[in-house]
Amino acid sequence: MVKQLSVFIENRPGRLYKITQLLSQHNIDLVMLSIADTKEFGILRIITSDIEKSFRVLKEAGYTVSITEMIGVEVPDRPGGLAEVLAVFDRCGISIEYLYSFARTSDKIAIILFRVEDSQSALEKLMEAKVKLTDRVL
Repeated sequence: MVKQLSVFIENRPGRLYKITQLLSQHNIDLVMLSIADTKEFGILRIITSDIEKSFRVLKEAGYTVSITEMIGVEVPDRPGGLAEVLAVFDRCGISIEYLYSFARTSDKIAIILFRVEDSQSALEKLMEAKVKLTDRVL
């Protein structure tokens, strides 16, 4: 499993800068980030070099933050690689809330992170299908 932080932020100029600057001041590297927003607020989802430290730093700075676990899998970085994993979810009726993809061209592997409703069931089905699980994103 890969841990991700979800940070509630107001949708105003400079908010993302303040968070990234705060993490930088604590020598925390951003590995991945995504923003889902509305007109008034957003959910910043991040994976960092140190999730626990990031959580503490953001909490102490007054941000509303939570830790979410995601399922990491390695797939061949080629046409159909992702489809093979998605076929497992489809056969088992597992819904995907969202996902992230990281292409690793040096070893021709793509790392896909999935957020699903029932992580334990999804993990079991992926292991049964011999899908390669991972907790690495760096």
